Amino acid sequence: MQQDDVIWSIINGSFCSFKTQTKTQKFCRNEFNVTGLCTRSACPLANSQYATIREENGICYLYMKTIERSHFPAKLWEKVKLSRSYEKALEQIDECLIYWPGWIKHKCKQRFTKITQYLIRMRKLRLKRQKKLVPIQKKVERRERRREEKALIAARLDTAIEKELLGRLKTGTYGDIYNFPQHAFDKALKAEEVESESESEAEDEEELDEDVGKVTYVPDEDFDESDVSDIEDMEAESEEEEAETKKLQRMRPRVEIEYERELDQPSTSREKIK
Repeated sequence: MQQDDVIWSIINGSFCSFKTQTKTQKFCRNEFNVTGLCTRSACPLANSQYATIREENGICYLYMKTIERSHFPAKLWEKVKLSRSYEKALEQIDECLIYWPGWIKHKCKQRFTKITQYLIRMRKLRLKRQKKLVPIQKKVERRERRREEKALIAARLDTAIEKELLGRLKTGTYGDIYNFPQHAFDKALKAEEVESESESEAEDEEELDEDVGKVTYVPDEDFDESDVSDIEDMEAESEEEEAETKKLQRMRPRVEIEYERELDQPSTSREKIK
């Protein structure tokens, strides 16, 4: 049978692995301690009937220990999940600890209140925007900078060698026998094609720019060239007819015609019609 007084006398007098002593007070590091203080009433080892509140992944649980389960170490603590609602959780604590001492019941409610408050603060801090501190690795940055400089120097050297070999290839320095890699030869051909295309595009643009500002007359879409020829023929015929009429008028002699009218009474008046 468990003797609480004997266990407390050993813990308080000699040694306890969970006890931490300061200049003013003694503290307990046991995770089941309800207050965190090393006292006779708050010690989870020296009390056969004990209760506490623990938080696991944002959820609060009520842990209870009784003397009836002291001979079953695997089933020593009874675990009860508490509701997320503060009022319902307090009601659960009252129901589970209905016949327990008032001091244990009060300390469990205090611990549950503290845990609920720091969970609320955690949620608020998680919703706020926080600064993330990123360490600066100077050695790694220096090493990467050296590698970049070396790679740049090697790339410039390769391009210079490639240009020199292509220049010799164009001038025919080595004759007709070459052992250039195929990808370099293809790259040179592509570069020449791009240059020729750019030159042709520049010439086309110059030709297009020559006609800038030039005025031209464009006929209507419904207008046909045959209509133009018909109109010209009609104008030529009308001009010929006008010329003939003028010639006839010049060649025709002038004739005067006199008309006499017979009336009931003779009259001496005559009308002269030209």
